[in-house]
Amino acid sequence: MLPSHRVADALVTVTADRAPVAGQDVLVRQTDHEFLFGCTGFERDIPLADQWFGLFNFATLPFYWGQFEGEAGSPQTEKLMEMARFFKDRGCVVKGHPLAWHTLAPDWLLERNNGEIAAAQVERVTREVGDFAGVIDMWDVINEVVIMPIFDKEENGITRLCRDIGRIPMIRLVFDAARHTNPAATLLLNDFDMSAAYECLIEGVLEAGVRIDALGLQSHMHQGYWGEEHTLSVLDRFSRYGLPIHFTETTIVSGHLMPPEIVDLNDYQIDDWPTTPEGEERQADEIARHYRTLVGHPAVRGITYWGLQDGAWLGAPGGFVRADGSAKPSYHALQNLIRGEWWLPETTMRTDDEGRLPLRGFRGTYTIEALGRTGMVTLGNGSTLGGSAIECELVP
Repeated sequence: MLPSHRVADALVTVTADRAPVAGQDVLVRQTDHEFLFGCTGFERDIPLADQWFGLFNFATLPFYWGQFEGEAGSPQTEKLMEMARFFKDRGCVVKGHPLAWHTLAPDWLLERNNGEIAAAQVERVTREVGDFAGVIDMWDVINEVVIMPIFDKEENGITRLCRDIGRIPMIRLVFDAARHTNPAATLLLNDFDMSAAYECLIEGVLEAGVRIDALGLQSHMHQGYWGEEHTLSVLDRFSRYGLPIHFTETTIVSGHLMPPEIVDLNDYQIDDWPTTPEGEERQADEIARHYRTLVGHPAVRGITYWGLQDGAWLGAPGGFVRADGSAKPSYHALQNLIRGEWWLPETTMRTDDEGRLPLRGFRGTYTIEALGRTGMVTLGNGSTLGGSAIECELVP
């Protein structure tokens, strides 16, 4: 059953050469969701494209500064642009992740003073947001700021700068640069810390007048599924700011669970972490429950799964696809939701004497075909459960 806030209906007038197509059978086919069902696109070079596009319409690409610009002045713009266009040309929304983060910061920042680091960070944000505008118009602007000034795993210039100027000025620095460069971009604040510390940070940023377009919440569940009750409690806490919520990094494993005493997921990397048949059944059940919970909450606009294939992140069996490329039960469970339960089946409808037909379905895009022509309509902005009148012009 579709959550009512994900459904819209409209009275569509089908036209050809601006004349109503009256009393005709037309084929209606859903082609995409308004909701962002996402995954990392880091693995684009592996032969899993059909499986990736069988689920997702939203790709997150890696802009880790230390990898993107390992040598100052030599960014990997062309390589990332090729990746971004690969997804954009196939109808996907593309997001860059992240523009500012203490982890994987370039080593060459350590040679600079804090003022120079701030200038380099602004230059980096301005360059990437500007270069990719029109291809990537969504960014995780800054990542994991709650821990940023106290991060002690390794010395890095971003932690040093954040410790010096503070979390909120750091956020303002990069958000202002991104906003100025591409005012139309969707800019996210992203964190793994679901404690009150993140809430306090959000409140401080909003009170300081920094405009955030969406909140990113990470949900790596290597130590066990959160469960519906906990997930809903997190959503209730963070939805009170009135901002759209993206679950930006989600994983559920299909092997043994990470020991509960591990604090940092990055500290648990073992030689062999296999998927198991019983773990795969558990993962499939939990994936379906997790996605139902998130899609069922009106504040959530998107979910990004952190790796299609097992081993993609921290060697964990967290993917929807095994290491050998075969689909796991979780893949089919999610596909049954996205392309089944939450997808309008291809159907033939007949227009009335004025060329009209009622269309109701999951918010997204639909094609209408008749007379050897095709048109497209969108159920979403402007079309609601109350109904709205829209036109679909068929073209050869």
